[in-house]
Amino acid sequence: MPALRPFVAPACSALLLVLLGTACVFVQQRYQFLPPGPYRGVLELEYNPIVPNPKGAPIPEKVNLEFDEVTQGQLPFTFDVVYDSDTAFHLVIHNGEESILVPAENITAGRDQQAGRDTLRIDFPVYDTHISAYHEENVIEGVWVVHYRDNYVIPFKAYFGKDFRFTPLQKEPAADVTGTWAVTFAGDATEDPYPGVAEFKQEGNHLTGTFRTETGDYRYLEGTVQGHKLYLSVFDGSHAFLFEALIKDDGSLTGTFRSGRHYITDWTATRDDTAELTDPDALTRLRDDVPLAFAFPTAEGDTVRLSDIKGPKLIQLFGTWCPNCRDETNFLQEYLATHDTEDLQVIALAFERYGADDDRSRAAIRRYRENQGVDWPILLAGSNDKNEAGRALPMLSQVISYPTMLFVDRDNQVRRIHTGFNGPATSKYGEFVESFDRSVQELLSSAPAGPAGGVESR
Repeated sequence: MPALRPFVAPACSALLLVLLGTACVFVQQRYQFLPPGPYRGVLELEYNPIVPNPKGAPIPEKVNLEFDEVTQGQLPFTFDVVYDSDTAFHLVIHNGEESILVPAENITAGRDQQAGRDTLRIDFPVYDTHISAYHEENVIEGVWVVHYRDNYVIPFKAYFGKDFRFTPLQKEPAADVTGTWAVTFAGDATEDPYPGVAEFKQEGNHLTGTFRTETGDYRYLEGTVQGHKLYLSVFDGSHAFLFEALIKDDGSLTGTFRSGRHYITDWTATRDDTAELTDPDALTRLRDDVPLAFAFPTAEGDTVRLSDIKGPKLIQLFGTWCPNCRDETNFLQEYLATHDTEDLQVIALAFERYGADDDRSRAAIRRYRENQGVDWPILLAGSNDKNEAGRALPMLSQVISYPTMLFVDRDNQVRRIHTGFNGPATSKYGEFVESFDRSVQELLSSAPAGPAGGVESR
């Protein structure tokens, strides 16, 4: 246990001011580990080696760029350290309207006796990632580690007392980007260009919003508009997204999108209040020649078959690593808690980063079930590879997104397949809630095929 260190806050005494002029006394407040209050965190998404360039010649990869990144892959976010007691504290990570609690039990602080430095570990157990760092005075320095990717380590720093995200500057914005934008993402070597819809809200320099795509939304983004540039980011323990763009003279946007260190693409956007994506109910179809059926194990190894489960069903294709899936799970829990759903059953089919035959996948399901408080069966269906998901469920024309939800009646006939999830960060969330309720009511009103029952939740 490290020794207590003083956290010093100034306070002026009226009597002392009389005796000592303008002098102030300092009240010693003591804390066990980190100073409480705001922090500015930064993830270094890009390797930035120093390139010798003594003549100042143009660097080839920086020539003729339509958009020149300013942040150089630095993804900022903000969080607060809040003490629950003299020795325990939690974190609150901020992304726009979202506040993410990292409870004290997920945080380990101590002392590396060999290095003579104070240590910190922040676990995001649902997403199987963590931050490991040293801290000294007002600085935390370490790495964000993603366990399900090989050698995936991103440098991390945080600075106490800084509550701005990208910059404290207040350059006059070249435009107000509030509204709806039709977006095209260029893709990369493994994918074709794909569409999106951006929803922005700007108040002065402050910018919030999200991007909707046909496979889900990019959740709560927050950033700033400075002159002709805009910046947005999110970090939630799983997503590490960074967007930058140039506001061009014709009002359009062009920029880059980074997801961690493994993905970068260009994007362009034009203002379009009518921009829409393909209907999420039209992306995945049921094949006529293959009936709906499956048999997958629980994390404890018990096999559950579709035929074992009576009554109407919601079948959720998801991954414990997927924040959009977690949004959908939160919605399902709230809906079930506030509606009379009679004998409606929910079954989750997990497609995990580690595959179907790995103890780490089973452990991830158990952690998810415990942390989320899920009381319906979660079955281990395969790896997160969408082609494998298609092989595991051959009755589906394709699986292009996690989550995907199947609405199944009492006769195991699929009434609806909904791809992706327009979460609470999007303008389409309300529409989804209404359409979901209609679909559930249709399932509940379908004629029963036999005695109602269900699988016991574990």
